[in-house]
Amino acid sequence: MNKAVQKAVLGIIGGSGVYHLPGMVDTREEKVESPWGEPSDTLRFGRIGETDIVFLPRHGRAHALAPSDINYHANIDILKRAGVTDLVSLSACGSFKAELYPGLFVLCDQMVDRTYMRKPSYFLNGCVAHVSMAHPIAPLLQTRLFEAANAEGIAVVKGGTHVTIEGPQFSSYAESLYYKAQGWDVIGMTAMPEARLAREAEMSYAIVAMVTDYDCWHDQHGSVTMEGVMEVMRGNTENARKLVARLAADFPKEHEPCPIGSDRALDGAIATPPDHRDPALMAKLDAIAGRVL
Repeated sequence: MNKAVQKAVLGIIGGSGVYHLPGMVDTREEKVESPWGEPSDTLRFGRIGETDIVFLPRHGRAHALAPSDINYHANIDILKRAGVTDLVSLSACGSFKAELYPGLFVLCDQMVDRTYMRKPSYFLNGCVAHVSMAHPIAPLLQTRLFEAANAEGIAVVKGGTHVTIEGPQFSSYAESLYYKAQGWDVIGMTAMPEARLAREAEMSYAIVAMVTDYDCWHDQHGSVTMEGVMEVMRGNTENARKLVARLAADFPKEHEPCPIGSDRALDGAIATPPDHRDPALMAKLDAIAGRVL
């Protein structure tokens, strides 16, 4: 029996400096309610070419939300309710390697979570599920981003490890040296638990880490400042818009099944028997896990 065809809907989460997405047509804004609380902003619906786009500014359009105050659970939930199948995260980052210079885009394929204030899952007390995060990035979506960047002449590297810190402060010098010594590539403040929750929501997820600085390990570049970050972000923002436009123009009409199963992540993942599941939590999981509950 053939599996049902699923329409592809491309979700874009805009990070620092990316608060709107020009080039969308037939646009409308909608406030989508979530049982997980208040999301960062309203959703902006539209099209680029033939591809349906749903855009959400992660920090809100006024950048009023600090990394730890973002309601990641609500954000992913409303994107799921909007029908998003493939989710691209645009995120500013620092670099731990000289060759990963400011202005470069890094399409990371691995992640390290160093946050400690954020709930990492939808499935806590009342219904426990264990999904695989061995490979947190959907490879087909990552490859499409890489091809789109090359087509637009945007400097890009495919692969790398992203470490997420709590923030909102930048790293200390000792922390920066430690992260660099681990062999990690870039650092940011918002990729986790976003990537974890997208996996639990069975979305194909990929991150575009847009390098703005060298953190503070680089003796010739000194400490990170918001002024310096935003100066580089202005160029990164224009390239991010070009990247999304090309990605959307070449995007398939039907969602491509993920070769690592990110779109079937909940298959066999729920450990709590049905008669022991919390009804209140089950009601909140209607969009995230409705396929398997």
